[in-house]
Amino acid sequence: MKISEAWLREWVKPEIGTTELVAQLTMAGLEVDSVEPAAAAFSGVIVGEIISAEPHPDAEKLRVCKVKGHPDGELQIVCGAPNARPGIKIPFATIGAELPGDFKIKKAKLRGVESFGMLCSQTELQIGDDDSGLWELPADAPVGQDLRKYLQLDDSVIEIDLTPNRGDCLSVRGLAREVGALNQADVSAPVINAVAPRSNDQFPVSVEAPAACPVYVGRVVRGVDLSRLTPTWLQEKLRRSGLRSIDPVVDVTNYVMLELGQPMHAFDLDRLQGGIEVRMAKADESLKLLNGQAVALREDTLVIADKSGVLAIAGVMGGAESGVNSATQSIFLESAFFAPEVIAGKARSYGLHTDSSHRFERGVDHQLQTLAVERATQLLMEIVGGEPGPVIEVKSQSHIPAERVVQLRRSRLRSGLGLSEEVNVVDLLSRLGLMLVGESELGWSFKVPTYRFDIAIEEDLLEEIGRVYGYDKLPTRPMTFETSLAPNSDTATPLSSVKQHLVSRGYQEAISYSFIDPKIHSLLYSEQPAVLLRNPISADMSVMRTSLVPGLLQTLLYNLNRQQTAARLFETGMIFEGDTADSVQQSNRLAALVYGSVRSQSWAEKQRDVDFFDLKGDLESLLATSARGVSIRFAPWTDSGFLHPGQAAKVYAEDVYIGYIGALHPVKQKALDLNKSAYVFELDLRSVAQAKLPRFQPLSKFPEVTRDLAVLVDKALSVADLERSIRKNAGDMLKALKLFDVYSGEGIDPKRKSLAFSLTFQHPSRTLKDEEINASIASVVQGLEREFGANLR
Repeated sequence: MKISEAWLREWVKPEIGTTELVAQLTMAGLEVDSVEPAAAAFSGVIVGEIISAEPHPDAEKLRVCKVKGHPDGELQIVCGAPNARPGIKIPFATIGAELPGDFKIKKAKLRGVESFGMLCSQTELQIGDDDSGLWELPADAPVGQDLRKYLQLDDSVIEIDLTPNRGDCLSVRGLAREVGALNQADVSAPVINAVAPRSNDQFPVSVEAPAACPVYVGRVVRGVDLSRLTPTWLQEKLRRSGLRSIDPVVDVTNYVMLELGQPMHAFDLDRLQGGIEVRMAKADESLKLLNGQAVALREDTLVIADKSGVLAIAGVMGGAESGVNSATQSIFLESAFFAPEVIAGKARSYGLHTDSSHRFERGVDHQLQTLAVERATQLLMEIVGGEPGPVIEVKSQSHIPAERVVQLRRSRLRSGLGLSEEVNVVDLLSRLGLMLVGESELGWSFKVPTYRFDIAIEEDLLEEIGRVYGYDKLPTRPMTFETSLAPNSDTATPLSSVKQHLVSRGYQEAISYSFIDPKIHSLLYSEQPAVLLRNPISADMSVMRTSLVPGLLQTLLYNLNRQQTAARLFETGMIFEGDTADSVQQSNRLAALVYGSVRSQSWAEKQRDVDFFDLKGDLESLLATSARGVSIRFAPWTDSGFLHPGQAAKVYAEDVYIGYIGALHPVKQKALDLNKSAYVFELDLRSVAQAKLPRFQPLSKFPEVTRDLAVLVDKALSVADLERSIRKNAGDMLKALKLFDVYSGEGIDPKRKSLAFSLTFQHPSRTLKDEEINASIASVVQGLEREFGANLR
């Protein structure tokens, strides 16, 4: 909500500047989003009056005007505005004036005629959007006075972002009440006297849905003159509040809404038939709104109607057919209290959001309606005249919110806020509108004002005291409690270290929602059940994830759609396995994805795309640093369903399954519209973080012995199986084992392949002998022949 600081200070005058006022409001829970000047910077502009306007001798569209207001007397101005005519008062930029956009006014000659200044429109001063001609000021504007001083433009517009529970502050009245309480300053509200009826004209009102509309107030006003203009002071207050002037009647209803917080509406009385009916919409009813939008009404929508049909959506927007226009002569003012739960969400359901719905959804004071009608009538009489009838009130007392009394104990004041009884609780809360109805040794009882829907329990009163007293002023004391430091296990790797390792290898962390699109779940895990959300944010976020991979794939697609060609992503988080909320099992996972080129384009090397072994290398590097000392192996996985059957493997740690790695299945890749292969791995995060306790082993001073061994085996055999056999049969002296060559082709059986291993032996306390090495090699060869039918090459 935007509000003029000058308007606010008409109600309450705290002895503080704008900066401190803004800080005060924010600390009180009314967060200030921005503070901007009420008008653009300009100087040297005064109120001028055109004395004469003659045609330019050499230009058909220009006029030579005589303008008074300057201290030097009448000056000649050449002007091209179509409405330049004698008798009007306008903004007059004198020689030396500076206008918005760093535009300086100088003496000029237009088509041979001298001009000593400039007459301005609203847009040229950036005070409005009317650029059709000169800005015509009120007839009583003081000629010669500085325009900024006359319009009080040295003002600030404060924009406040209110939380939904503070609907009482959506008005100058509400904000003034807050500022008064924060500064112990008195609030001076304008005097609103009841306007005596000048006729007996009434319009029938019936409320058929009293639970939805407990209070409905109306008034007939005949003989209004809408040819009159809205006063400049009222237009300015609307402009600074973000609303544009439309016509005097609409401007007055908007003004009352901003001033008091009560939304209002005005109907063209001559267009109404029979009487006002406040009821729920009927089947197949529709309405053309004031904004030109036609809507089909639902039966759960509260409407204002007459005998001819629906006139307005209650609390949201009026209809075009019954709205006030330039030909209107009689109006019916409406001011009502609609139950917040009835209005909540209705505007959004029709694709609307209005100032009225914004307030009614949060709650409007149910004692404000008659006062608002009197205030609107008072202003209308001053601006457009007319003859008001008596105020019509229809109330359903049984449906009006019940009076609330809340207790506050002295002990809770001390324990909850640390405040002593020296704080004047009664004065502080009474400035917010709470009324003391009882006091005892135990505490106080306060009656909650009708505009505070958010105060219901003792903690609410503590909150009010805390924020008005000042959170920064509350006493502080150190908290003391017994605790013990949690042991730091040497066998656990911190999650931060796992993440940092992946970042060091070029990955970026992604954080995605725990709920995903059911389509992508069905695409990847068609046979795996998932938990459906009962109240999802949207249809494409209605399933709990059973893997982190869908989130990474959606992140990849988001980046590819924004001209990113490569990605290295990882994520940690919970997954949810099961088919119902009661049976779901949660576990922490780590997943990563690579796609596109290995490195960015460079002159130093040829560009290539990532492959399975790039990701496998990153995974092995991660497990070597996190799951240190744990034996890791990979086993082919041909029936995963969502991974490429020839490029997928299960990952085991000490023969315990901990996750998988592989390329996305080509069918899934095509369905996701990926042009290249995407490679992923997903691991159980606990297994990644678990490691063996490090043990120190002295370095051997004796030489290593390396032997190479090449064997022919079946092509289907995995290297991991052969390595396990070699380690088992080589003995304790084997220090390192490395595969350094793989060959298949000419000179070898097409069904077999050649694998060459380098075996390094070392003894901790002596030099090894050839006989010992030969025996180990022989044992290895025999084991390979026995288990896999291997032959030495």
